Amino acid sequence: MSGQSVLVTGAGGYLGRQVIAGLAGLRDAGVIANVVALDVRPVDAAQRLPGVVYATSDIREPGLEALLHEHGISTVVHLASIVTPGKNSDRGFEYSVDVGGTQRVLDACLASAVSHLIVSSSGAAYGYHADNAPWLRETDPIRGNQVFAYSWHKRLVEEMLAKARLDHPELKQTIFRIGTILGDSVRNQITDLFEKPRLIGIAGSDSPFVFIWDQDVVGAILMAAETGKEGIYNVAGDGALTLHEIAGRMGKRVVALPAPVVRSALWVLKKLGLTQYGPEQIDFLRYRPVLDNKCLKNQFGYTPRMSSSQVFDFYRNARNKRG
Repeated sequence: MSGQSVLVTGAGGYLGRQVIAGLAGLRDAGVIANVVALDVRPVDAAQRLPGVVYATSDIREPGLEALLHEHGISTVVHLASIVTPGKNSDRGFEYSVDVGGTQRVLDACLASAVSHLIVSSSGAAYGYHADNAPWLRETDPIRGNQVFAYSWHKRLVEEMLAKARLDHPELKQTIFRIGTILGDSVRNQITDLFEKPRLIGIAGSDSPFVFIWDQDVVGAILMAAETGKEGIYNVAGDGALTLHEIAGRMGKRVVALPAPVVRSALWVLKKLGLTQYGPEQIDFLRYRPVLDNKCLKNQFGYTPRMSSSQVFDFYRNARNKRG
């Protein structure tokens, strides 16, 4: 794939910055020619990497096609998404970025003769359902949950991409359905749950979690960019940890409450404005998608360097050092 130019959307985010650093390394090694980092927020000059082109633009606005043409982009890594909504976020805004923004990226790729699109999807695309398979494979249905914006939008995006694969087979696609990312400084909705004095669980549910080291996510994306290999892959470490195992490693207790009690409590708390979470949150807690990673290892050819257990301990140790 030597000579190709790569553009990354969402390049200023937690994952995006690490992907840009990895691509810059491939450029320095002569594996790729150019790297363009695109984000809605400008990157401070002190944080810019030598040789990387930094562009500031909203993927929802016109102009991406021209940028792709200007830099001769052959591969786009699409990371821009609303993972953790801000205080003033709303469903319409999140849809406009996640779904509308992805449609614009897809259209720009097709109009600019981009040959390869790499997309960060999520295990959340499978949805939080009682009848999910114990270990979800890439052939299992993408159902999402309409009450969870992120999950539902990932479903809509994947349906959009599936149609594009039929209509435009000339654009290769690599889609990564990523589990919960952990690293030495990561913070997201899942790690926020672990910071509570006691971990809240739903009686009768083990609530298993699959984790993936941030460097393994970066590694898989770099391999896709370097090799051009297409397909759909779950990205998760080997194994899973139950909520009780997580609590034990953190020296905390699990308070397992009956689902009707949690549902009623969340309804009241949200009504009073004391939490952003509503009654639907119980399904997020008890029906977590558990990702099978065999396809990633055996077909794509990437084996995560840390298991779910190892990366959780890595995260926990880094957290404890920070105090």
